[in-house]
Amino acid sequence: MSNKVRIIGGEWRSRILTFPEQEGLRPTPDRVRETLFNWLGQYLHGKTCLDLFAGSGALGFEAASRGAQQVTLVEHSAKVVAALRDNAAKLQADRISIARADGLRWLGANAGVYDVIFLDPPFQSGLLEKLLPLLAAHLTPGGCAYVESGAQIIPPPGLTLAKSGRAGQVYFGLLTRSEDA
Repeated sequence: MSNKVRIIGGEWRSRILTFPEQEGLRPTPDRVRETLFNWLGQYLHGKTCLDLFAGSGALGFEAASRGAQQVTLVEHSAKVVAALRDNAAKLQADRISIARADGLRWLGANAGVYDVIFLDPPFQSGLLEKLLPLLAAHLTPGGCAYVESGAQIIPPPGLTLAKSGRAGQVYFGLLTRSEDA
């Protein structure tokens, strides 16, 4: 049985993304995505975005729908990557590239920098603690990272928690690159 999530704004508003059942995959709820894109500004024209641990792709597709210049989705599961590619084809999303890779290894091996990074690894994986210290090096000056966690978000050196919230058991925050990063 397929799961579904709706794009809430931009060019593809109200379009539905489908994704397979996968342990640990939980799309960012509409209400939290609305808050996030209020924080980021409704339009992301010219921005480069990375959706690490893309899962349903809701955050990356939402960013592309709102005008991001380039969005890279990174996901490890082959069946989830297939669904992401299917959704990209249905939307004719030529600004989205999809990589099948382990998120931690991909970030460690990639020298790219982004205006916005979406980071939502499986909560019980212990990956967030390993990934947070790597983020500042992958953000442009003025760039930010959106993080979801099962616990309160504590920014590492080089990042500042600019905004935060909580929805049920999910903590979310917007980290900005510190001036000294």
